Amino acid sequence: MHRISFLLLMLFSVVVLSKATDSAISSADRALIQRKLDTFSKDRALPIGDLVLRIGLDFLNTPYVAKTLDRTKEEKLVINLHELDCTTFAENCLALARTIKSDNANLATFCTELEGIRYRGGVLDGYASRLHYFSEWISDNESRNHVQSMAAQMGGKVLPVTLNFMSNHPKEYPQLINDPASTAKIKAMEEKVSAQKFFYIPSTQFESIENLVKDGDIVTLTTSIPGIDVSHVGILLKKEGRIYLLHASSSIMKVVVSTEPFAQYLTKSKKTTGVMIARPVL
Repeated sequence: MHRISFLLLMLFSVVVLSKATDSAISSADRALIQRKLDTFSKDRALPIGDLVLRIGLDFLNTPYVAKTLDRTKEEKLVINLHELDCTTFAENCLALARTIKSDNANLATFCTELEGIRYRGGVLDGYASRLHYFSEWISDNESRNHVQSMAAQMGGKVLPVTLNFMSNHPKEYPQLINDPASTAKIKAMEEKVSAQKFFYIPSTQFESIENLVKDGDIVTLTTSIPGIDVSHVGILLKKEGRIYLLHASSSIMKVVVSTEPFAQYLTKSKKTTGVMIARPVL
């Protein structure tokens, strides 16, 4: 490699890694990321959904911890693979898979991929730039060819979305307390997303479309809870002819595979109305 190219590459890596440094990425997380990149490099040729699933299964028994992205008021690129909630579990699996599929499977690339997945337009620009609602997470990542929304082509129905929970409950979010400007940005985002058209697969319909599901599909549970769109996120896998859910469970407090087929899992909560499915693409 020419010296100038090497220096430019090093400069790019320093810029990207500065985001992780700002987040005080631990040596343990650095080591874990490198181990996963090394472990799954042999699977680079797999379809990205299969790779997402294999990485997800490698997270089994990782502790569930809520709100790991909200420990500081200043928005930073949080990198924490030792404690996961349902959303960060899916994000990290997708970011690792995309990193392994890239030409530069290293920590710098992982940071870039994670930011690209977690923030609107792929750019971290304050708290309001994070994709807080998963319906927008899907549409934004679909616009940049990270995932494909599958519900419409699987015979789904239009999902009524009226988002307002965050702007109506700013005291629930440390970043919004006593910050009307940020709350106003969140409210504007909620109104914009609510005006979009989304599709979902009703719970009662899921079993009939199981044959259309692929390993590694990212799934989110839509909900009737006022003001929000979804209540949970996970990864789907095929086992013994049925579809199961791999997820960071808040009830079991770790990453697990559901004991029952996903179609039955959906009936556990009366507030769960169905699912949206985002298929990883590259």
